Amino acid sequence: MQFGLMSVGDVTTDPTTGRTPSEHERIKAQIEIARLADEVGLDVFATGEHHNPPFIAPANPPIQLAHLAAQTTNLILSTSTTLITTNDPARLAEDYAYLQHLTEGRMDLMLGRGNTGPVYPWFGKDIREGIALAVENYALLHRLWREENVDWEGRFRTPLHQFTSTPRPLDGVPPFVWHGSIRSPEIAEQAAYYGDGFFHNHIFWPAEHTRRMVDLYRRRYEHYGHGTYDQAIVGLGGQVFMRENSQDAIRDFRPYFDNAPVYGGGPSLEDFSSQTPLTVGTPDQVIERTLAARDYVGDYQRQLFLMDHAGLPLKEVLYQVELLGTRVVPVLREEFAKLRKPGVPDAPTHAARVAAAGGAREDERGAQRDEWTGTRAEELNAARTIEEGR
Repeated sequence: MQFGLMSVGDVTTDPTTGRTPSEHERIKAQIEIARLADEVGLDVFATGEHHNPPFIAPANPPIQLAHLAAQTTNLILSTSTTLITTNDPARLAEDYAYLQHLTEGRMDLMLGRGNTGPVYPWFGKDIREGIALAVENYALLHRLWREENVDWEGRFRTPLHQFTSTPRPLDGVPPFVWHGSIRSPEIAEQAAYYGDGFFHNHIFWPAEHTRRMVDLYRRRYEHYGHGTYDQAIVGLGGQVFMRENSQDAIRDFRPYFDNAPVYGGGPSLEDFSSQTPLTVGTPDQVIERTLAARDYVGDYQRQLFLMDHAGLPLKEVLYQVELLGTRVVPVLREEFAKLRKPGVPDAPTHAARVAAAGGAREDERGAQRDEWTGTRAEELNAARTIEEGR
């Protein structure tokens, strides 16, 4: 199972000091956070894609992720999310395959529709076509990574004739794709159809909603013949803030929660914590709450936490990341491993997928050899029969 961080890259005023970091400070802070995540043993760092204030998450995530690849050793570098609706699939195919080569396969990506309505007209798209755009654009992206000389004609982009996306995927294996969604069953269906991963970022939603979405994806994954219900590849989002005792955690996080642009002025911290995965408390409480997710989604492969948001200063975020990597994740790894059902797959990595692809190719070659041998045997037997008849 993989554990890591997801960042939306917001530039938010610290409500306890009134100070707003500059865009440059936030950009550099994300790099420092990712480097520490690598040092303390986390598996994944995922960056968002935004095209508007108050976010500094890159408009083109591969730029940041390529830089992070040179700054880290083990982290899988991912997105949270890549906008499949407003980006050109041909450009995505090229950019992320190039990133795959630069990282030696230490990357994947999460596709989504985003949560900023104005981005659609900015890029000449109609938000009312969001689902249709996601479906058609990914169908093309999927082909571009797996076929050369692609001919394509659809509703939302100019036709392609004998188009080859370059560079080709590293080792002949396309990047692993997660389809991220909070509320769209069509996206869960899309992930299941292709046998890709489904990431439910349920940081604003109750467990029952998440359970239904993941259950739909698992059932459809099995329906399309990719594996059993329990073998579907699932990821979850979460939010945590920790102190050595829960009272201090609640006291210190409350001003950030109350003034955060996304939920300030809404439910109370206590109500939000009871209704969503937000956990404000001790490392042990974070462990207990995270393990409980298995009760409603089953065994899953990736858990990402949101930490650098709502105006939290960099020093605080680094402290939270260190607690997560040294106190929380080691226990979660051990406990999730004990609970995991037999046959549940590990989280996807490039190396494992290359090995699996090699095995599949060898099986195909073996089947071809068997077919050739069988055909040859039939020909020889037929020849013997004819000869004996003479």
